[in-house]
Amino acid sequence: MFRFAKFYLNVYKTLCYYTGMFEKLKKFFLSKVLKKKYYRTGKCKACGKCCTQIYVKHYKHVVQDEKEFEKLQYLHRFYSYLKVIGKDDIGLIFECQNLDPVTHKCKIHRTRPGICRRYPQEELFSMGGALSDDCGYKMEPIIPFSEVLEKTAKKKHMLFYDR
Repeated sequence: MFRFAKFYLNVYKTLCYYTGMFEKLKKFFLSKVLKKKYYRTGKCKACGKCCTQIYVKHYKHVVQDEKEFEKLQYLHRFYSYLKVIGKDDIGLIFECQNLDPVTHKCKIHRTRPGICRRYPQEELFSMGGALSDDCGYKMEPIIPFSEVLEKTAKKKHMLFYDR
């Protein structure tokens, strides 16, 4: 009986080791290769909030006027799904016409565009956006703040004592 317990303990230790290695590799790949700062966790609760109050970023800027938007509609099918509902200091504000106003479900969910499938993306935060409090998704930092703070403190400590 003791032999089996020892065997399972060794299996557990091995799994923990490889899980730790996988997490380190994942962090490296996301932060250094893909240059990401966050990764998405959770799942969609199908509330439809992400389909309203949308800004469209094209290349490096947010779409500012309706003439520019009309040109974009010829470039990609996704833009034809959007309707202008307002404008503010950031740019035009859109709403997806495929969102059913009663059920708050997407009418084309199975064939929805890639931008909808990848929501939320890190760019949302770089534009000053945020997820709603009841959204099922969370954007987790790849490198936790505590780890960044610890590395910074070590560097300052090393610089101070190297003099």
